[in-house]
Amino acid sequence: MSGSLLAISDLHIAHPDNRAIVESLQPDDPSDWLIIAGDVAERFDDIAWVFAVLRARFAEVIWSPGNHELWTHPNDRVQLRGEERYLKLVELARRLGVHTPEDPYPVFRGHGGPVVVAPLFTLYDYSFMAPGAATVEESLRLAHEAGVVCTDEFMLHPDPYPTRGDWCRARIELTERRLDAIDPALPTVLVNHYPLVREPTMVLRYPEFAQWCGTALTADWHLKYRAAAMIYGHLHIPRETWYDGVRFEEVSVGYPREWQKRERRTWLRQVLPSRQPA
Repeated sequence: MSGSLLAISDLHIAHPDNRAIVESLQPDDPSDWLIIAGDVAERFDDIAWVFAVLRARFAEVIWSPGNHELWTHPNDRVQLRGEERYLKLVELARRLGVHTPEDPYPVFRGHGGPVVVAPLFTLYDYSFMAPGAATVEESLRLAHEAGVVCTDEFMLHPDPYPTRGDWCRARIELTERRLDAIDPALPTVLVNHYPLVREPTMVLRYPEFAQWCGTALTADWHLKYRAAAMIYGHLHIPRETWYDGVRFEEVSVGYPREWQKRERRTWLRQVLPSRQPA
């Protein structure tokens, strides 16, 4: 079987220039698969538009939610909160033929396959604490004092869980059961909006923001689940790094003010067939 596995994230199509990027995306081969690692948009209608456009072009589309999809935006016609909102997004994706973290993990059999592509939804539990913090409470206090506070604190609601950390831990437990059930003979491509390890956050301009970027509970997943690659976004720092011999790809587009400064603007990142480290 021909075809490549491609990836992108952080489309943020509320910005017209980013919407134009989505309109320009095309596969090189009609059998190409596309991973979307979250932050498509904040409003349901925009998310639906992206799913429909890209599903019509790519053989398969696989989505992991970002924090922006989970916001209850005051200008969105869908005012669901927390888990109810997430499940409504899953329903939307399924209706448009997009794979979600709640579906059977598809097996990519194109160039570089077979490999299980596992979209994940793990959230964060503030365990990537700010420098100098000994507790989550102290870490959040330091972030507020520094003026570095993620909008999630006001628009991403954890209902029915008491806190985002509680929701994160429930997602970790559920996801581990599903990953444990994958055929151990097959490698995986793990897809999550957040990196599974803390190291990629070390380059953030504001280190206090790392606490909204993942959880220490996933630190060994790239090894435990035989990852051929780990795909993530959220940081808006597109690059390739390697941890324990596993390739981590940050595949963000980001905001126009960020990507317009880049000399090279290659939107779709090739995941498979894979490349070897330099």
